[in-house]
Amino acid sequence: MTARPAETEGGAPAVPGSLTLDSKLSGALGGRTAQAVERAFGYTTVGEMLAHYPRRYALRGELTALASLPLDENVTIVAEVLEVRVREMRQRRGSIVEAKISDGTGVLTLTFFNQRWRENDLRPGRRGIFAGKVGDYKGNRQLAHPDYELFDDLAPVDVGDAAAKRWAESPIPIYPATSTLASWQLAKAIGVLLDGLGAVDDPLPSSVREGRRLLAHREALERVHRPEHESEWKAARRTLRFTEAFVLQTALLERRAALRMTRALARRPTAGGLLERFDAALPFALTGDQVQVGDEIARDLGEPVPMNRLVQGEVGSGKTLVALRAMLAVADSGGQSALLAPTEVLAAQHLRSIVKMLGPELAAELIPTLITGQLPAAERKRALLRAAAGQSRLVVGTHALIGDRVSFADLGLVVVDEQHRFGVEQREALRLKGAEPPHVLVLTATPIPRTVAMTVFGDLDVSTIAELPAGRAGIESQVVPLAIRPAWRPRVWERLAEEVALGRQGFVVCPAIEARVAEDDGEPVEADGEGETAGPVASVASVLAELEANPRFADLRVAPLHGRMSADEKDRTMRAFAAGELDVLVSTTVIEVGVDVPNASVMVVVDADRFGVSQLHQLRGRVGRGAVPGLCLLVTQAVPGSLALQRVEAVAATLDGFELARVDLELRREGDVLGATQSGGRSSLKLLRVVRDGDVIADARAEAELLLGSDPGLADHRALAAAVRRRLDDEASGYLSKG
Repeated sequence: MTARPAETEGGAPAVPGSLTLDSKLSGALGGRTAQAVERAFGYTTVGEMLAHYPRRYALRGELTALASLPLDENVTIVAEVLEVRVREMRQRRGSIVEAKISDGTGVLTLTFFNQRWRENDLRPGRRGIFAGKVGDYKGNRQLAHPDYELFDDLAPVDVGDAAAKRWAESPIPIYPATSTLASWQLAKAIGVLLDGLGAVDDPLPSSVREGRRLLAHREALERVHRPEHESEWKAARRTLRFTEAFVLQTALLERRAALRMTRALARRPTAGGLLERFDAALPFALTGDQVQVGDEIARDLGEPVPMNRLVQGEVGSGKTLVALRAMLAVADSGGQSALLAPTEVLAAQHLRSIVKMLGPELAAELIPTLITGQLPAAERKRALLRAAAGQSRLVVGTHALIGDRVSFADLGLVVVDEQHRFGVEQREALRLKGAEPPHVLVLTATPIPRTVAMTVFGDLDVSTIAELPAGRAGIESQVVPLAIRPAWRPRVWERLAEEVALGRQGFVVCPAIEARVAEDDGEPVEADGEGETAGPVASVASVLAELEANPRFADLRVAPLHGRMSADEKDRTMRAFAAGELDVLVSTTVIEVGVDVPNASVMVVVDADRFGVSQLHQLRGRVGRGAVPGLCLLVTQAVPGSLALQRVEAVAATLDGFELARVDLELRREGDVLGATQSGGRSSLKLLRVVRDGDVIADARAEAELLLGSDPGLADHRALAAAVRRRLDDEASGYLSKG
């Protein structure tokens, strides 16, 4: 393969063979470029940046479908300049250069403020790569202050016809980019690294690689970044995809084996003890799934190795009850349990639910205690003493449980609710508070497809509660598409008022606390060079004002609930709502999980398209929890045919959380699966896609199990051990922490 020599900041080509995958970017690229890359993507080593694979490939002769470009996203496109014009701004001094580019069918406008020289640069007929954030100005797609590189400027100079032909036909890698680092800038930096990269040991054993006709790792890196033909990058991606799955599964299986090597105290219930008394007093029979999962947990707790189990269950399936029975088994053995919840509202709700389920006699013996960051000083001191002395056998709290001042006499079980809200360091900090390694039970109400469970929770045993308790009245879901039916909005509030008139209660959920609106003064908005004009976002404040002005709500008791309120305010509001002293809560997603008010019958989600599928499913689960039938109204401004409307319609179409999890994965755009919308951090999946690559993941896991069976310490597979180490170092990105 030939390629133009890449250059470092100082202008000198990288020394061939001088770099390894563990080399620092600052030494390979120069400090300024390395800092820009680290700010944009968090990469600090050569290996991390070489794993920044192209999102797609373009050809110099092809154009991009401009009509399908998504708003508010950074894009890199290939297009041709149609025309350029300069006009003076009306509202302020200066000029605007507007260039229209086309794919042959659609047209996109490039806008530059006070840069007249662009008129000579962007001549009609020239083609190039253009990068920027897609905005909308008066109904037309635009890129404001985009970066671009024209193909005329990239053509080989003083070389033969063969080289020119190869250059013209070579696929152009289009990288995931940012507003500060364009795709071609990343391509040049990666070229420097490849030119300087020496031999690379292959993490795949030769038998695994050859049996699947995969490329050597060094060759795969070269071909994925600098292919001369389509077949080259396809073969490279196939190799790198399997390698990613294999290294990931090896890392997960190694962690699982390491956990099984540690010792823990077996925790078994006693005859006539706390668990037996609790079960005898239950006013209902456990569901079949609750019995089965309870048996699986009991077997784990009875072993002298730490339990590491995930319980996934539908909204309202009774996961808290299953977890409480595990806590009682630990209490029977003299141990304590800590339940870690993601929010103060949910922690307080858990405590109230546990006290209610225990009944006054068992609650007096176990002394369930709440520890959160906003407890009054005297109350917090008492709670800390009860936990440290072992007086409280059940401790419920938020991140405050992880603090240095919190200690336990005998921590036997850690229960983590909604594990995806927590990082690995937080979970480990709580686990280390036990004198012996405690058992760990992870709960999630986000149903997980098999491939996700295998990939994300591959080091845990997985139990599933799909069966719902009897006596639920069910939930009806309706989409309210205001882009098509704007007159339906008043009917939403009428329907909510009608339910309250029947003695029921309702939630209204908004994506923001206060309204955010961008002003338009008649000119394109010049905001950080991105040309964005934002519309109004539904907020708690705006909806409260709307309801206050509605005569149907004049005599109703309506209150806000959101994250800016103090812990006491939130707790008082939730208690009042649970006691029936409030009719309607206008809230953010602080009520997403765990809130249990059986009399609540209506859930109105405003701007539903701004929430994810799993979030909408969770929110809907707050109603229909008792004998009162539930109604969920998903109000959206999303336009027909949009991905946003498809997500909302998918939620309305089924109550099956596992089916929604599958649909969710299919609807998400590339790079978003298990990414920021789930974990709060970037996804460290590169080429692997759980919705598409189930067979690859299963194949890789089987091979990893075989290899670890014969070489558990990877002593004979040092390149794989190094790749696993790099994989585990990447946990800081928040991916494997979901295990």
